[in-house]
Amino acid sequence: MFEAKSKARSLGWAVVGCGQVVRDFVIPALQGASNARLVALCDASAEALMRAPANGVSRYTALGSALADKDVQAVYIATPNALHAAMTEACAAAGKHVLCETPMALTPRDGLRMVAACQRAGVHYATAFDQRHHVAYRRLRTLVKEGALGTITQARIHSACWLPEDPAPDDWRLDPEQAGGGAMFNLAPHGLDLLEVVLGDEWASLMALTQRRVHGYSVDDGAVLVGQLKSGALGVLQVAYNCPDTYPRRTLEIIGTKARALASRTPGVPLFLTDARTGQETRIILPPEEDSSPCLHQLEAFSACVLEGRPQPYAPERDVRLMGLLTQATRGGRAFPPCH
Repeated sequence: MFEAKSKARSLGWAVVGCGQVVRDFVIPALQGASNARLVALCDASAEALMRAPANGVSRYTALGSALADKDVQAVYIATPNALHAAMTEACAAAGKHVLCETPMALTPRDGLRMVAACQRAGVHYATAFDQRHHVAYRRLRTLVKEGALGTITQARIHSACWLPEDPAPDDWRLDPEQAGGGAMFNLAPHGLDLLEVVLGDEWASLMALTQRRVHGYSVDDGAVLVGQLKSGALGVLQVAYNCPDTYPRRTLEIIGTKARALASRTPGVPLFLTDARTGQETRIILPPEEDSSPCLHQLEAFSACVLEGRPQPYAPERDVRLMGLLTQATRGGRAFPPCH
């Protein structure tokens, strides 16, 4: 992880799309980053711009105006998924680096467009897989790499929330035209990326089952994805919009021949290891100074690569590959009809 020595050398960011994720996570992360600064906000809705908690920054209702701002060097795209490809192309044409929310695009073809546009313009591109920057998952990746868990046999991620049928007016996640899909399409990309990163492995195959079990909206409200990685390990992703928020919502479990690991992305929650021989459970204490926003670590890491002239650690073609894998699983999987 990048550790900046001075705020003086920092990257100027514009955030496009001022929804809840931006208000709760991205803006605070930019305000706290050591090598990045928020200089502009952009949203087609003037009301959304007004709700964004940031003082002293320029505000625009048109992307072109934000891109014309000379203080803007990089853009965080947090708009509906259907806009990602065209907005990335516009940012690249204006010479702005791009960090784009997940899912990368609606189709692998759109993802290739985005990658090509940024490569032609010579700007950085990355998809906002912030969970790989979580302190618990970074530590777990080290344990796997060091062999502390032995041979990995299976891994499971549970990532879920409760999304009601009458969400906030600016919540576009239930609109298939804007979102591209439901719980599977919007939540699973994080898990697909995270298991590859933590295990140091790569997906070889993937299949999916979706459901419309609780809610009556037109996109799936839950899904299970099952696949095998190139090492032979099996992976399971459980994602849902129909999980009450009072339940544990985000966990990662890895089963190995030497130990089993259980981690959560909830701030302040430690990492647990269970010894395969004795059954003894050990609580791994994570450094409190590192247990901060994964979004902040992600923005600092992206900004460091730009400022120092280094490539991003993961090539964008990998993100297109993951998008293709998810698309194939969607087409090859089975969708169950609603229960009501």
